[in-house]
Amino acid sequence: MGITSESCRSLLAKVATQFDTKPFIPHPVFKQGDAQTIGAHFWPGRFRARDLTHDEERLFEVEPGSRVLARCRWQANRTEHPTLVMWHGMEGSTGAPYMLTTAHKAFRAGFNVIRVNIRNCGGTEHLTPTLYHGGMSNDLRSVIDELINRDRLSRIFILGFSLGGNQVLKLAGEYGDNPTPELKGVSAVSPSISLGVSSNALMRRRNWIYHREFLGRLKMRLRVKEKLFPDFYNPNGLRNIRTIRQFDEHYIAPAFGFANADDYYAKASSQALIRHIRIPTLIIHAQDDPFVPFAPLRDPSIAANPYVLLLNPKRGGHVAFISRNSHDEDRFWAENRVVEFCVALNF
Repeated sequence: MGITSESCRSLLAKVATQFDTKPFIPHPVFKQGDAQTIGAHFWPGRFRARDLTHDEERLFEVEPGSRVLARCRWQANRTEHPTLVMWHGMEGSTGAPYMLTTAHKAFRAGFNVIRVNIRNCGGTEHLTPTLYHGGMSNDLRSVIDELINRDRLSRIFILGFSLGGNQVLKLAGEYGDNPTPELKGVSAVSPSISLGVSSNALMRRRNWIYHREFLGRLKMRLRVKEKLFPDFYNPNGLRNIRTIRQFDEHYIAPAFGFANADDYYAKASSQALIRHIRIPTLIIHAQDDPFVPFAPLRDPSIAANPYVLLLNPKRGGHVAFISRNSHDEDRFWAENRVVEFCVALNF
């Protein structure tokens, strides 16, 4: 039996009080959302390659014929330690800076850490004939099930960033009143809980630099898939694709049985499912996120859920949160709060 609503409300209130002593104050050089977002990506010395020397590569079968590649860092006697499973954002990988630094911090806090490449990402297009979409929560469920059944891990935490944040929240909501007992906590940083809202924001003129980057990567991936699976993909139509929505309409929606892009966005988004979460959950989202708007998180049902703690600083950008003060070992405030949250729940 999981934690009761009153017990969870009390627990999250204590965590919130703990966080109150470490408020997010943006770095004076990176006050605005775009500056935070871009600054975090190019922050010097954020990660050292030597920290990866003990990572193990592992393939998880998520459905027949489709596998995802994970990089695992195990504690000695892994079954005696909690495990953090990490899910990156759109067109990211296990090598994204935020994945690497958060993994390092969690490992030092005593966690096994598993960084998972979403289908096709991180150079893994050959591991599946399919594409991927923003609501593939069953892939995460398959990874968790294998860790429980094969590895006998009994304390699992999941963390998602951006698009990965939508997927972890969607899975938590899908569990509803019957979450797997081994799943102890959920965290999401800058989650795109409404894919339609995020798509529209990304296509705004002010966000052209982000939109161009994401769309270019999606097109490139489709060309790679065509070379690997020529019977499945025809990239000729790409020349007419000018927006993310068009890509989703012409490629993603039909590939996964959605009627169109709007149907895909509605069914793959986690917003309507967050009210059903019954696992202690932390959501961190800046109100100035440049292309994943905060507005969907104002949904009253989210604030009313005693299992959800929402931290919503006015500043912070997208998966950035570069702090003026280093309360912790570095200035990446959201990463440090996530690890602190997992530690607080590991009892």
